[in-house]
Formats: sequence, C-alpha cells, structure tokens
Amino acid sequence: MPELSRRRALTAAAALATAAGTVPALAPAATAAGHHGSPASFDEVYKGRRIQGRPASGSGHHHHGAGYAVFVDGVELHVMRNADGSWISVVSHYDPVATPRAAARAAVDELQGAPLLPFPAN
Repeated sequence: MPELSRRRALTAAAALATAAGTVPALAPAATAAGHHGSPASFDEVYKGRRIQGRPASGSGHHHHGAGYAVFVDGVELHVMRNADGSWISVVSHYDPVATPRAAARAAVDELQGAPLLPFPAN
C-alpha cells in the first residue's frame, strides 16, 4: 500500500468536501439577504458619492445583473452576475466582488472623483 502523502490527503479531503456539498460555502456571498437569492437593496453615501442598488424593474433594456440595478449619483452602473455568484461592473470588470454594493463601492474607488458617464444602450 502506498504511503499517504500530504498531496494525497489534501486531494482526498477536497473530494470528500465536494461530495458532502461544503464547497459552496467557500463561494462569494451570493445570497446576502434578499428574496430568492436576490441581493438586498441599498442606498448609502460612500466617499461622498450616493450609491444605490435594487431589484430592476422592467425598464425596457436587458440587464445582465440578474434583474438588479445599481446607480452611482443617479447614473446606472451596469453590473453583471457571474456564474460563481460574484459581481462585476463596467468600471471594474476584471475585479469580481461578492455583492452589487461592493461593485458600486469598487466603481467609486476606480472613478477617483470622476463622474460616471451613461453607458450607451444598444
């Protein structure tokens, strides 16, 4: 019988965790309060900018954010929910975060005081 190495022990532990269904607990907090896994609404001032988020109403154009709208100073920040439950925005596209609120805060950080310009809808 082969000797049990650290690599084999970690591989076995990962396989058992996956089979037991404990791995989803390591994913970003996709269900941070809200109905049917939808994120909770928010309205706050972050670094002097007003950020808001709420379930999107049928405004006529397609939302990739799973029916969720985010605004920075009243201008819509286009957000998208990834398959793993994380969120990205048009401003911080390569930096996924756990919630739409975190996406709005990351956008404010990236904008560094510059206004968010409306994104043209096709």
